[in-house]
Amino acid sequence: MLVVDVNRENFEYDVHAIVQAFYPEEQVKVLTPETGEEKRSLLQEKIRFRIREEGDSVLCTLDDREYCWKAEGEKEGFKRFLYLTLSQMTGRTLPWGNLTGIRPTKIAYGMLDQGKSEEEIVDFYRQKYFVSKEKARLSVDIARRERTLLAGIRHGEKTPTDSGSECSDPVEGYSLYIGIPFCPTTCLYCSFTSFPVSGYRKKVDSYIDCLIREMEYAAEAYRDKILDCVYIGGGTPTTLEVEQLDRLLTNLKRLFDFSTVKEFTVEAGRADSITEEKLRTLYRHGVDRISVNPQTMKQETLDLIGRKASVAQVEEAYARARRIGFDNINMDLILGLPGESAEDVRRTVDRIVELGPDSLTVHSLAVKRASRLSQWVQENGVSMLCNTDETMEIAARGAERLGLVPYYLYRQKNMSGNFENVGYAREGKAGLYNILIMEEKQTIIAVGAGSISKRVHPDGLIERCENVKDVDSFIERIDEMIERKRKLLED
Repeated sequence: MLVVDVNRENFEYDVHAIVQAFYPEEQVKVLTPETGEEKRSLLQEKIRFRIREEGDSVLCTLDDREYCWKAEGEKEGFKRFLYLTLSQMTGRTLPWGNLTGIRPTKIAYGMLDQGKSEEEIVDFYRQKYFVSKEKARLSVDIARRERTLLAGIRHGEKTPTDSGSECSDPVEGYSLYIGIPFCPTTCLYCSFTSFPVSGYRKKVDSYIDCLIREMEYAAEAYRDKILDCVYIGGGTPTTLEVEQLDRLLTNLKRLFDFSTVKEFTVEAGRADSITEEKLRTLYRHGVDRISVNPQTMKQETLDLIGRKASVAQVEEAYARARRIGFDNINMDLILGLPGESAEDVRRTVDRIVELGPDSLTVHSLAVKRASRLSQWVQENGVSMLCNTDETMEIAARGAERLGLVPYYLYRQKNMSGNFENVGYAREGKAGLYNILIMEEKQTIIAVGAGSISKRVHPDGLIERCENVKDVDSFIERIDEMIERKRKLLED
């Protein structure tokens, strides 16, 4: 364990993110002036790394090594010096430098809106955050593509007046997320709101009743707004029985005007939950984008991480979706899964290329504290998780062979190799909702246990409200969940 003691308040997140990136094999704990006495007393004797801001200097001490840097400004300056210190201590650099947070492309997006050139933006990333040239250029490339894809989607058509002319204010656009928090099993790495459906079969119908109630409120509250995207995720939506899936989709189409919807996605991620009848139900209700997610095509890894479907089942589910008529299918891969080598990744990518999905989302494994993987790493060591420049390049070249280009990007804490998640898609097949949720350009109403609604105001202010994660609590407190949305959405 690496315990860090820092004498600045409100720096815990950034200190933890940067130190953990340099020391992925360590369990990092951060103490600040805000840390409670009980926690501090438990960890006091284990402190190995001290960071002291004294006047205009930052003093960093790790074990018996000491480094001092002259400070420049507040938090951003502090992060710069911490990064430089750790880089000197370890002899390493990080592909994303000292850039923390999950949305690195927002910087490039904003600077493009300001009329900055690509070189100016790349230089900004490199000088301020020490981001590698490759990652900086990737951010600009994706931001350019995002701006093109989102042109015209942030607002709908202008509202007609009684005389037939158009008023000057455009109608606000929004998207809808529906969360299904059930899965066949819980994967080793998962930290999402997800519960094994076998233990909730008797409660699923009541859960859908509550979803419909939330949707009824949302449809009424935003009846004068334009619905752009609908995304049903989880969990695994296809864990619902055919009748339950049909009831949910029937009420969804009853309540909302789909004439303006540009994208209707359902995650059919687990092959062991996909049947022909379920796929036909999705297709009949107008779902135009689905995900069939293998994560890896190595059977031993699938067994280890708790995904019960075989490689053969994944391939059959994909083929079945194609036969039914789906022409926009995404597949997800995770790089850095336990015990997987570059050659394993190469074999997986080769099989994906043979299948030919329309989009490919490449994830760098993130070790979340709430997942069983965190305990697995403590028992087996972080060296069993291997994600490198080579494996990222293998995946990128596979996407290129498929004719896919990168269109969105995000990062998470504790990602293997300090890399990123990248979505690749062929022309006309990019997931618009994925961009909207990352770039926070549009209000998203989210229904279901564990979902988070975001209201994006015209001035850029973002407000959020969360639903409780526990399914039983969600059902019992559905009136409260609706009231939370009322306070968020109504002026």
